[in-house]
Amino acid sequence: MPSDPVIPALSDAAVHRTICLLRLSALGDATHVVPLVRTLRRAWPGVALTWVIGKAEHRLLEGLDGVEFVVYDKNTGLAGMRALRRQFGGRRFDALLQMQVAARANLLSAFVPATRRIGYDRARSKDLHGLFVNERIPDRPGIHVLDAIGSFCEPLGLKQDTISWDLPVPDEAREWARAQWPQDAAPTLLISPCSSHALRNWRADRYAAVADHAAARGWRIVLCGGRSQLERDTADAIITSMQAPPLDLVGKDTLKQLPALLERADLVMTPDSGPMHIANAMGTKVLGLHAASNPVRSGPYSDRRYCVDRYDDAARKYLGKPASALKWGTKIEHDGVMDLVTVPDAVSAFERFMASR
Repeated sequence: MPSDPVIPALSDAAVHRTICLLRLSALGDATHVVPLVRTLRRAWPGVALTWVIGKAEHRLLEGLDGVEFVVYDKNTGLAGMRALRRQFGGRRFDALLQMQVAARANLLSAFVPATRRIGYDRARSKDLHGLFVNERIPDRPGIHVLDAIGSFCEPLGLKQDTISWDLPVPDEAREWARAQWPQDAAPTLLISPCSSHALRNWRADRYAAVADHAAARGWRIVLCGGRSQLERDTADAIITSMQAPPLDLVGKDTLKQLPALLERADLVMTPDSGPMHIANAMGTKVLGLHAASNPVRSGPYSDRRYCVDRYDDAARKYLGKPASALKWGTKIEHDGVMDLVTVPDAVSAFERFMASR
């Protein structure tokens, strides 16, 4: 197989060129793109950045400075893709960073006029991704998703060596978050119990047991989540199983208020989910619950000391081999996989955080 071509860097004269980023979903991965935006803007303050993004992700990141957002609604299908092309009004981008390998995103990328079309390395490609790109990022197995996304600047001659988010959180969102519980001596454990992947979710009675342990140690317990029936049912089951009622904010915040809410917590307990990565971006420590996914690849980027890691146990039980023998990025989303994470595991992680305070 021929090697990938040598990629020319953008010259100094190219600092005002146009770059299109394509990453539709999900909330956590969209959060991982923000440090790349910061890297591009630091290197080339005048670069024109356009980000093709999903609806929910736009609600989270609307107001990100230096970025023009173009929202694509996946429900609009091919008609929406044609409309997106018309929205560009004849523009042609110097570079497209195609940071999503799903079939829909690959097809959508064909409607983005661009000279350089930079995509994932062959190992990470799927759904005919290679047909829609003409350059690839370096193949580096064993790295975090955020670092893989960050490497999209390398064909442009840059290196992401500083990670910063500074998510766009309005003052009114922080005011709303401050109003939800008093500013007192009690530390706050915020539980965001649901991922968009149901098989990554933990049992409600186990969340309740850890919450009761934290409450007995003088902590305030807060539940948060979206407006889906699954999230409401999960929260109700946690509340029923707890000895004392928590503060229930499930379904009460917006995506603009969520980062402010996570920022106010001392510790966030959650499976591999969007709130995990948003909390990390806001500087809040995360007690991550991992068995279906590898925390080294998709755990909280800045600090994994308080994560429960049963990924290797899951690999051995469900796939018959150690995690080290799996292809990087393999998900183990099997029925019952999260039962490998025990209450003592999570309590131990909580106590590690207590000790570090």
